[in-house]
Amino acid sequence: MTRPLVEPIPGEPAAVARTTRQGFPERSLVVADYHAGIEAGLRYERGVELPSNADVRRTRLLSLLERTDPDRLIVLGDLGHRIGDPKGDEADELNELVEAVRDYAEMTLVPGNHDGGLADFFGERVEVTDRTGIRLGDVGFCHGHTWPSREVLAADVICSAHEHPAVRLEDEVGGVRKERAWLRGPLAPEVFAEHFEIEVSELEWHDPELVMFPAFNDTSGGTWVNVPGQGFLSPFLPEGLAQADAYLLDGTRLGDFRQV
Repeated sequence: MTRPLVEPIPGEPAAVARTTRQGFPERSLVVADYHAGIEAGLRYERGVELPSNADVRRTRLLSLLERTDPDRLIVLGDLGHRIGDPKGDEADELNELVEAVRDYAEMTLVPGNHDGGLADFFGERVEVTDRTGIRLGDVGFCHGHTWPSREVLAADVICSAHEHPAVRLEDEVGGVRKERAWLRGPLAPEVFAEHFEIEVSELEWHDPELVMFPAFNDTSGGTWVNVPGQGFLSPFLPEGLAQADAYLLDGTRLGDFRQV
């Protein structure tokens, strides 16, 4: 049986993707919304004092690299937290992270809305793609804060992020908890054709499945996808999703996210 193009790692906000680079097959570990330096950002933005979790984040990611032994690490945007050039604790965390990752795999960043200064900051140490994403074989990658390119839309599976999707779960006695979640479902071609001002027939379209990644950083907030009034952040959501199921990190399928 053929393995899925994108296979979530049970219990983790990460997946392994079967990608192709310059005609050669690769295995890629994919994570999203790492938000290095978020504690410093929260201190500056909201006056919230939290101890740095940089070492824990790095250890978790390196552990996943050891377990999966990929050729490449792909970060679906918001690797950093500060919008603009990283400074201080965030810059230190990013430097330590990249040097550690380079012992395991090549690194590709699909930039998100928080990554404006990282291309210059990393130089040749990290491949930073166009903000509209990249297609590696049958899998496309984008952050989700902008419309993906038509090349990305021509993939069979599209990995996206930005929303930090989460579900609000309530038990029989009224207890409530928030759980990070995956969203998976087919995209609606009409929405993208309208954006590009073309006919649907002009799109190279292979009925792609969208795989929306939960945030790797468990300190960051998120979109409660099953709570009325919680709007999506991405310009192509939710209209661009024909249908989508929500899954917990342990793989539990919750069904249509609109009905959870």
